[in-house]
Amino acid sequence: MRYLFYVSLICLLVACSNSNKPAATSMQAIDAEVQRLMIDADVKGMALAVIDGGQLVHVAALGHRNVEHDLPLEHDSIMYGASLTKTAFSYMVLQLVDEGTFELDKPLIDYLPMPIESYDEYKDLADDNRRRVLTARHVLTHSTGFANFRWLEDDRKLRFHFTPGERYAYSGEGFYLLQFALEQGLGLDAKAEMQRRVFDRFKMTNTSMQWRPDFAENLADGYAMDGSYEPHDERSNVSAAGSMDTTIEDQGRMWAGIMRGDGLSKNARAELIRPQLDIASAHQFPTLLEDTDPRATEIGLSAGLGLVTFGLGKYKVWFKGGHDPWTGNMVVCQELHQRCVVMLANSVRAEFIYPDVAELVLGSTGMPWWWEYNQN
Repeated sequence: MRYLFYVSLICLLVACSNSNKPAATSMQAIDAEVQRLMIDADVKGMALAVIDGGQLVHVAALGHRNVEHDLPLEHDSIMYGASLTKTAFSYMVLQLVDEGTFELDKPLIDYLPMPIESYDEYKDLADDNRRRVLTARHVLTHSTGFANFRWLEDDRKLRFHFTPGERYAYSGEGFYLLQFALEQGLGLDAKAEMQRRVFDRFKMTNTSMQWRPDFAENLADGYAMDGSYEPHDERSNVSAAGSMDTTIEDQGRMWAGIMRGDGLSKNARAELIRPQLDIASAHQFPTLLEDTDPRATEIGLSAGLGLVTFGLGKYKVWFKGGHDPWTGNMVVCQELHQRCVVMLANSVRAEFIYPDVAELVLGSTGMPWWWEYNQN
């Protein structure tokens, strides 16, 4: 029965995609099924957006932004973007590349006015010549050789674990360094550039790289795996790795714009999702493990720029997640029909149901959930 339910929903979506107008009944059915899945998995709050033909066609906010005070999650509730910020930042960087302001393959140290080891933040790299070859492309493909964050190291120091470009290993530290190079070397204000080039472009009126006082009126608080509550904090530091506060409506508009390639040349948009670096790892996290899984090679799992891609031609799919102990976000997109599902949750338990939700909206994609969420 469940299979037949999914098939009927998928057929409705396919029918509506041919006319570029969503069938209201199909979207209502999807929302109802998502609510059922949320109850079964004890997901406190979740929002989703559906993109079809490169256009935002549906937005839903389900459950609570705060359970304790019985406050519903709404379309304009402020939620953590978490690591979805990385794709938005990558999109901004590609605009700089389009304009000739920045190069993906130029060593980042060449942009800095002083040797990188002269800065307190990067003095740990003084005795390692691999710092001389590190580029923005390495950062955006997560092949810097850094740990995810230096504070995860036993001594909390930044170091290379392999030569940049050698393999994939997810790293927020790389995005810190790229942001540093843009700000110190080019004199750019990362917050202002993201606002102008991404958030304003896509009319994301409730999104910022830094806390805004007006966000306090409609915050989504977080819920851990055990259901414990964590208040939404004020992100005071601008971070390319994950400081974006946002809403489901804004994220729907942003990912629709990314799908269309608004603000980028055709070549730059193609570069965003082009397989840049083969991924052979068995899982995305923990980041530095060298275990491999043949399934990654079989589907052509690869790093794009600020996202991950697999499949070929019309079957190409790309995706990006965002996670912390109280947040679970995921975007999955198909190039065919320019279709995406955007999923944000203030309850990390939502990651249990994302495979089902993605299949409801997109049908079978071959999405490697085993790699993203360490599933077998």
